[in-house]
Amino acid sequence: MTREEIFGELNEVFCDVFDDESITVTDETTADDIEDWDSLEHINLLAAVEQQFDVKFNMGQIVTLKNVGEMVDLIESMM
Repeated sequence: MTREEIFGELNEVFCDVFDDESITVTDETTADDIEDWDSLEHINLLAAVEQQFDVKFNMGQIVTLKNVGEMVDLIESMM
């Protein structure tokens, strides 16, 4: 799966989790950029991402993520 394909699927997950079809994630997107992205939604988002890409994040990986680009890098490394 290419980085572009990962971004496409990830964007769909973000739109579903936050119930907002106007979201377009980029490498630099952070929780500050999405209004409803709080700690509870972060857990829901990670669970949805794990399910979509059939991966399992560990706590060490999760706490180091600074933006969506790093999440894509992590997903890419696990595939």
